[in-house]
Amino acid sequence: MSHISPVLWQFLVKWMTDFSLFPPEASKIAPQMDALYFFMVLVSLIGLTLVILLVVAFSLLYNKRRHPVAVQIEGSTLLEATWTIIPLGLFLVMFVWGALIYFRVYTPPNNAMNVYVVGKQWMWKAEHPGGQHEINALHVPINEPVQITLISEDVFHSFSIPAFRVKREAIPGRYTSVWFEATKVGKYHLFCTQYCGTDHSHMIGWVYAMTPDDYQKWLNSSTSGSSLAQNGERLFASLSCSACHNSRPDARGPNLVGVYGSKLTLTDGSSITVDDAYLRQAILNPSQHVTQGYAPIMPTYQGQISEEGVIDLVQYIKNLDTDYRLKQTTTTTTLLPESQGKATSAAKGMVKQ
Repeated sequence: MSHISPVLWQFLVKWMTDFSLFPPEASKIAPQMDALYFFMVLVSLIGLTLVILLVVAFSLLYNKRRHPVAVQIEGSTLLEATWTIIPLGLFLVMFVWGALIYFRVYTPPNNAMNVYVVGKQWMWKAEHPGGQHEINALHVPINEPVQITLISEDVFHSFSIPAFRVKREAIPGRYTSVWFEATKVGKYHLFCTQYCGTDHSHMIGWVYAMTPDDYQKWLNSSTSGSSLAQNGERLFASLSCSACHNSRPDARGPNLVGVYGSKLTLTDGSSITVDDAYLRQAILNPSQHVTQGYAPIMPTYQGQISEEGVIDLVQYIKNLDTDYRLKQTTTTTTLLPESQGKATSAAKGMVKQ
């Protein structure tokens, strides 16, 4: 942009940023998104200019004054092939480029930090693994991949952070995810971009990108005293899940130790990988996927447990990697060792009365 006055360029950048016409690039994927966007704009402008020039030229060269008698002009195969192949090639470039970015955005890396976000008329509720809870706010560290796992409690919502160039729908009854890696410390807008009812315009918030040290300080100062897994353990015990899901030979339900990430064989002979979505369905609609060798006797907890409670149970099962912890849960309602015993009231709030 050396041919543009530095003062004019700074004015344009500030004007577009302040009026949200062009948010700042604050994530690793943002420059790639913008490169594709500007390529599409450039192709569109070139196409628009070419069409306007041709319309004007044909209007001047082939008007009625110059050619009072119409003359039939035969087509040109070469010309028709040219104006077909060139646009097709440009569209294919856009398609492949966009598909690569799409899969990159919606395929989180294995080492991404997972934050659950629940959409509800009309607020965003974020839950961090350590038990930190936020309303219409999200604190994240820079230079670290963060996966957002979304779900809605009521209607469709859309989680959007323009500065990070990410947007993902929050769908009732289904987990969706998106990830980003913030690169600049700052405060950025969080929007719901799907009309979701009367106060849709109020469903906004802020994302705070922080240095790793500042983020750790925030985590330490915002803890509720119990992690999501600890709250899930309390809920697991209070619902008497351990009566069936235990390590005894005569257990009426499958052993949940190390089940996350494994493959289960179902009664119909098919197999399924145990992930967050499967665990949620197994809690709320257990008859849909019954593990081979067990009777379909598990009751549904649909309408009895909030989405936050389901998230906590899922986190507990994900972290259930030893038989010792399951036995402890079976015989006591004590939380994990690092707990400070502050989850009792929280667990009660996870069960819908």
